[in-house]
Amino acid sequence: MEISNNQLLRFTTAGSVDDGKSTLIGRLLYDSKSIFEDQLELNSFVSGAKFSFMSKSKQEQRGDARVKLPQRRQIEMHFFALDQMIREDHLVRTVVKYVDSLDLSELYRPIKATQTNVGRDAIDPRILFSLWLFATLEGENRGRRIAALAERDLAYMWICGGVSVNYHTLCDFRTAHGDLLEQILTDSIAVLQYHDLIHLETIAQDGMRVRASAGKSSFRRKATLEQTRQRAEEYLNQLNNDQDDDDDEPGNGQRAAKQRAAREKLERVERACLEMEQLQQRHAKRNRHKSKKDQTSEPRASTTDPEARRMKMGDNGFRPAMNVQFASDADALVIVKVDVINEGTDSSMLSPMYDAVCKSYGRVPDKYLADGGFSNKQGVTHLERSGTRFYGRMYNEKKQLADGKNPYQSKSGENKHYTAFRQRMGTEQAQAIYRRRAAAAEFPNAVCRNQGLTQFSVRGLLKAKSQALWHALAYNLRRFICLIDDKTEQTYLERLMTT
Repeated sequence: MEISNNQLLRFTTAGSVDDGKSTLIGRLLYDSKSIFEDQLELNSFVSGAKFSFMSKSKQEQRGDARVKLPQRRQIEMHFFALDQMIREDHLVRTVVKYVDSLDLSELYRPIKATQTNVGRDAIDPRILFSLWLFATLEGENRGRRIAALAERDLAYMWICGGVSVNYHTLCDFRTAHGDLLEQILTDSIAVLQYHDLIHLETIAQDGMRVRASAGKSSFRRKATLEQTRQRAEEYLNQLNNDQDDDDDEPGNGQRAAKQRAAREKLERVERACLEMEQLQQRHAKRNRHKSKKDQTSEPRASTTDPEARRMKMGDNGFRPAMNVQFASDADALVIVKVDVINEGTDSSMLSPMYDAVCKSYGRVPDKYLADGGFSNKQGVTHLERSGTRFYGRMYNEKKQLADGKNPYQSKSGENKHYTAFRQRMGTEQAQAIYRRRAAAAEFPNAVCRNQGLTQFSVRGLLKAKSQALWHALAYNLRRFICLIDDKTEQTYLERLMTT
């Protein structure tokens, strides 16, 4: 299209919002052929709709309809407190009341800003604790996300009460107090046990694989790990040698950041080399009686999270993961113990978790429920000798029943404790007790999954256990709110906070 007459078109419009000024201008430009056809085609291709000047104005669209329009520029003065914006039965109020009832003296001791010392006031640890507990209940597991919510979400703003928090402080706080989180979990169960509300007569244990904070491509064989370590060390030495003595030179902060990142990568690779030694020992032990054809492939370690392992997940796929172990009370359905391991099987965790429960609460459970992955002879024998009856599936139990064999008959070479377990599981009464395992063990797993425990956002077993403990505390808090003491008609949470 060519425009032969290039006369300048001048016009002026005046009016209020939505009076059709843009529509008028657009129509004049279109009618005077001052818009090229390729521009019209391009706009139609991109937006799939007509230009605003080719459609009705908002006023024309409304017609005679009376509607309330938003007044976004009106200056008003509101007198509201944050406390008035949160309803009385909001969950966040319960969370803060619960945190206020805890003894968090341990968190205040490291604070250097005191009444007799100078320094900037620290963020109250109860704020950080409440933020993480409430965020976990809502399925939020990222420090950056929680820091953003603390600036725009009323519930999070109410917790902060005008105190600003940053994501770095939040992330450090989540993983720095794992021992305290475990102690709070144990103390809450012990108090309810003292009030005869939780009896710990029947314990159910189960494990679930949670995706680790590492990718598949981060796993390396020993030779590749050594090469990666050498390159990381050379790069760090190069950065150190190129460092300028002048601290005021522009870009010095970037250089320091590069050095820190290189140093942390070298540390991770070195830890991966140490993990590789343990993996090779297990690999040799596992394959010592196998033919070369049946041996498993050479082990690999991750340079992102050296303690992560490739595990078989619920969808039969293999991904970097960690194994979260929960021990729960089968009557109250509360979590009593938490652990995180980097083994793909549960067989080695029966005895350690059982001993931890007995030691923490000073009581030997009468019954212990677990699935077939825990039913190894060593673990079952340990429980039976300690006075606890174990209920679980035996190895290939369904297959033996399908083949017409009796898996509940005693076998030669077995000790009397495992034989007693085998014969007991052949009774209908034992099978009825075992059927309680699904509700007691799988329910906490499912709730924690719904709370966001699908992938760890931290690295290392200790930090992963801290994240799992936050989920256990959040899950138990929900249970304490629901459970009622028949004698006092108070919730378990109310009894816990008044003790």
